[in-house]
Amino acid sequence: MDLFDYMREQNKKDEGPLASRLRPETLDEIVGQEHILGKDKLLYRAIKADKLGSVILFGPPGTGKTTIARVIANTTHAQFRQLNATTSGKKDMEEVVEAAKQNLACGTRTILFIDEIHRFNKAQQDYLLPFVEDGTITLIGATTENPFFEVNRALLSRSRLFELKALSAENIRTLILRAVRDERKGMGMYRPYIDDNAADFLSDISEGDARAALNAVELAVLTTSPDPDGRIHLTLDIMQDCIQKRAIGYDKDGNSHYDTISAFIKSMRGSDPDAAAYYVARMLEAGEDIKFIARRIMICASEDVGNADPMALVLATNASLAVERIGLPEARIILTHAATYVASAPKSNSVVCAIDKAQEIVRRTGNLPIPVYLRDVHFEESGRPGEGEGRFAGNGTGYRYAHNYPNHYVDQQYLPDAVRDEEIYQPSDNGYEHEIREYFRKIGRRKGSGEPESYTPDHFSGI
Repeated sequence: MDLFDYMREQNKKDEGPLASRLRPETLDEIVGQEHILGKDKLLYRAIKADKLGSVILFGPPGTGKTTIARVIANTTHAQFRQLNATTSGKKDMEEVVEAAKQNLACGTRTILFIDEIHRFNKAQQDYLLPFVEDGTITLIGATTENPFFEVNRALLSRSRLFELKALSAENIRTLILRAVRDERKGMGMYRPYIDDNAADFLSDISEGDARAALNAVELAVLTTSPDPDGRIHLTLDIMQDCIQKRAIGYDKDGNSHYDTISAFIKSMRGSDPDAAAYYVARMLEAGEDIKFIARRIMICASEDVGNADPMALVLATNASLAVERIGLPEARIILTHAATYVASAPKSNSVVCAIDKAQEIVRRTGNLPIPVYLRDVHFEESGRPGEGEGRFAGNGTGYRYAHNYPNHYVDQQYLPDAVRDEEIYQPSDNGYEHEIREYFRKIGRRKGSGEPESYTPDHFSGI
């Protein structure tokens, strides 16, 4: 680092954005990420001992990837160099590598931090491989994307992966109060004070992004006139205005949370996609966890749609995977896609009725003997394969192989004797379950030949 670089860094510390000024300088100042930075964790120990190997840090924006890299820079005795893949290219890497070779000849290691490493193309990433492998450089890569999709597999195999998670609301609140009170690096010289409900709102609405919360605090302090006593009062209205989101009456641990999710589920069950989309928006605006919303859609897809539209669960499950990979703001589209599909699908609760009735029978009758011809006795005691009709014949005593019969069906008892006449899964006449009932009629199966009995499990008295 030359004199100009040093002065530039000093100016950033003194005059840069609050999120940059407040960035921790030591491991013990870092808030959150205890799963990788706890004092008994590998990453903490490696940084403290200055024995860090190449690593890839991945996680949502504002969770501390650059912060960890800067702490390493302050801790290590190695030369620390930083590139950003959005503005750097192969020429920049070549310069770092040449300097690293000279450093290594003098007995000094070089750590190269590459922010947004996923933005380097395959050839650029491949260039680093031999120098990472032979120890010329120790790589720290940071990315908001899934590294298994965006970083070369060969580079991954030479690095340890550490996932950073979105900061908790309590973590964000700690940083907000630090920003308000710290007179050296924070906004304390302006003598601000923040209301509890304003701090709570900002902690929730920031969705684990510390940078977003700190930017809002800085804007609020710099644009709010002092009180007559010279102090700056940060209220809920001011914080809503600075982060451009309104506070929704929604306590994640209180009645509003449960009322909203209940209304959401009942809207999907009631085939009202308008209301379903409305409650998705309401939960998102209140800062609800997108993974929680996705889980409720998956449950509804099976509980209230079931086999009336088997694709509902497939779509809901894929939506859940997609929102975890993509995150907000685009996840709002995926959640609405899934919620409106489930709301618009034909409905049936036959699946949940079936499992509830089956469990009731099992609890009442206990461990009934399974018919002999269905048991897993592929080999007789003599060691010879059991002889039976067709493949997978069990022990060959009375089992009839369905594929050897017309329509690949044979009328055969599968339930234990004591409950042989129970009808557990009774498809409705709605959606695809109508096709199931028609199939049962076609093959002459008893089930589905009449109207399903009215069986409502007790838990439907809830949501």
